[in-house]
Amino acid sequence: MSPNFAQIALDEALERIRAAAERIRPHARRTPTVYSYTFSESSGSDVWLKLENLQRTGSFKLRGALNKILLLEPSERARGLVAASAGNHAQGVALAARISGASATIVMPRGTPLNKVQRTEGYGAQVLLEGESYDESQAAATALAAARGATLVHPFDDPHVIEGQGTVALEILEEVPDLDTLVVPIGGGGLICGIALALKALAPQVRLVGVQASGAAPMVHSFASKQRETVDSPRTIADGIRVGAPGEHTLPLVLRLVDECVSVDEPEIAEAVFQTLEKSKLVAEPAGVVAIAALVAGKVCGAKKVCALVSGGNIDLNLLARFIENGLSNAGRYHLLKLRLADTPGELSRVLALLGSAHCNVLDVQHYRSGWKVPLGAVDVEILLETRRADHGREVERELAAHGFEVHA
Repeated sequence: MSPNFAQIALDEALERIRAAAERIRPHARRTPTVYSYTFSESSGSDVWLKLENLQRTGSFKLRGALNKILLLEPSERARGLVAASAGNHAQGVALAARISGASATIVMPRGTPLNKVQRTEGYGAQVLLEGESYDESQAAATALAAARGATLVHPFDDPHVIEGQGTVALEILEEVPDLDTLVVPIGGGGLICGIALALKALAPQVRLVGVQASGAAPMVHSFASKQRETVDSPRTIADGIRVGAPGEHTLPLVLRLVDECVSVDEPEIAEAVFQTLEKSKLVAEPAGVVAIAALVAGKVCGAKKVCALVSGGNIDLNLLARFIENGLSNAGRYHLLKLRLADTPGELSRVLALLGSAHCNVLDVQHYRSGWKVPLGAVDVEILLETRRADHGREVERELAAHGFEVHA
């Protein structure tokens, strides 16, 4: 592909994306686009969700990896495939390699969630843990591919990968033809660039908004300055978009075709994971919900009919449990009660009786007797409560104080 891919004509790009859609059709799932009543109410817009978390391998990444690998010459596939990924591209390449009969080695950051490592290996790929970040893993993968004479499959900075990701836009426009805004997560930019090429060819009036995590937002900074910006130590819970630099192909396309780029903070991402699970009954990873986070946080203004792309659903179940606990706590449905009681028989039972009458469910009780912080004859008690509404915990504290108990903040 020409190094001037960023200047490709929209009609040519559309033809190539349509060809990619036909190429991957036997292997990739056409994912649903559904109307969200809950997010429509909370955002003030009519909101559709494109559910790429339901794609094979759990994310959109399979599309680009398949298109790239199916276009390789047999001799290129025979030399083996190498890729770097925090998880989703890894699984896409691993499955695409299996489909095409090639071997794949994936270099992943050392901190990659175990479920993503295991799933990648489950598709038949060899996994090497190298580097502390995606960028370090990519450097290791590039060196490994050169040493082996293998074919490197880049997660975003490759025209064939970009064209494969653009097939998402074809489906969205068929399913919701009169959109005015499309909101898309950005890591290195392959997804939004493929979507931009198809969208601006077919529906140039639709506003395209990209979203990154504020701690890993090189594309947002580059979009603002109109030149390449990097983030030395990208940090975010959204590991799927934790990238420190935009791509050589993707940045010019973003500057040419994307209308707006915004960032979301970590609490906004965490809340979006929780709300997506609770309100829409969808399991999505942090990187997959940043478009929803931007809508709920009011960072996409003026949209009347909008589609948010849920880009992936590969989240470790232990991490998901922490998101649920954090969300319940923020919603006031968990409350940590701290008391100092007389160290005498019956004191705790009196507290528990009052909690029962207040219709609280006790989840955990911790006692602290020893140590210089606890006076002689006293015991500090922490009780984790499941409450009924946001202000219920404070009401319980006031009731306990009214009965003479020492309540600590």
